[in-house]
Amino acid sequence: MSGLYIHIPFCRQKCRYCDFASFAGAESQIDTYLDALEKEASFYGGARFDTLYIGGGTPSLLSASQLERLCGLIERHFGPLAGFAESTLEANPESVNAEKLHLLKEAGLNRLSLGLQSFDDDVLRRIGRIHDVSAFLSAYELACKVGFENISVDLIAGLPGQTERMFLEGLKRLISLAPQHISVYGLQIEEGTPFYRDGVQTDDELLRRELEQTHCLLQQAGFAHYEISNFARPGRQSRHNLNYWRNGEYLGLGAAAASYQNGTRRSNTVDLKQYIEQVQAGCRPTDFCETLTGPAKEGEQIMLGLRVLAGVPLTPCQQRLFAREITDLVSRGLLDQKKDIIKLTFEGLFLANQAFMAFVGPFEDKECK
Repeated sequence: MSGLYIHIPFCRQKCRYCDFASFAGAESQIDTYLDALEKEASFYGGARFDTLYIGGGTPSLLSASQLERLCGLIERHFGPLAGFAESTLEANPESVNAEKLHLLKEAGLNRLSLGLQSFDDDVLRRIGRIHDVSAFLSAYELACKVGFENISVDLIAGLPGQTERMFLEGLKRLISLAPQHISVYGLQIEEGTPFYRDGVQTDDELLRRELEQTHCLLQQAGFAHYEISNFARPGRQSRHNLNYWRNGEYLGLGAAAASYQNGTRRSNTVDLKQYIEQVQAGCRPTDFCETLTGPAKEGEQIMLGLRVLAGVPLTPCQQRLFAREITDLVSRGLLDQKKDIIKLTFEGLFLANQAFMAFVGPFEDKECK
């Protein structure tokens, strides 16, 4: 399985927690950026992929005509959107309208990911979102009316000013809307964000309670908890993201987009101007490139696979390389092991980063044989 990712790094306003590669107030550069995307896509023309994911930024910020251009360049170089087993576009409620949704549906897009984050208007304002709950409800209703049958919605737990009761009431409201997929992320304060500069801190105990309740409520509502932060109705797991976690290959186009092909990981430059200039000059805008080998490669495969709650099957080489680390994590209650399959325990879901670090190099004491 292989995936195609296209990054649209534009947004109307940067959220206060966001450390993604996105630029507010740069809409005047969208058309030039689409020109560069077309050029970069031509470097790989004829390749075929199973899934498509258009992320950002805010892809839905593009006008209807710009979205039409985007769909057109994908079709010219990678085949019709309807040919992808799964094709997703991220959207924010304030930039969704009937014209855009009809265009995307008719082009063959079959999955929409809506960023809600909170069901409380005061919290939304506090975190820098420019939509309110009413706008989300209108966008969700419109997407259903247009015919999108696979809609994912994002929430964030642990937001400042959001009590446990507020969060859980919002989650229940979302469940009542019957989306097919729900992502619930625990707030992380990343360096360089406004929240970091303002000294905002997470309440780890509150966050833990909210995530525990999320697990229980969504499972009771018929959602499978299939990845650390993701829940889906049967058959609605994100195929594109599962490919990442299973260490599958993918191609990323656009500023800051990452790729993994033929055992090599690389990423494009984050700088928007530099990305456009390099691509228009006929150069691949690669900013970082590495090919992992030996224990580092095996450890990364385990780390990625552990994100999926079904666990990861170990090769004999991996069992030998990481026997000590696995035994330690099992004794600490973070991993469960049955024969050659390891997976996070319920406790491990909340301390996943501690488990992951056991499989991250350098590995001076390990050797593949």
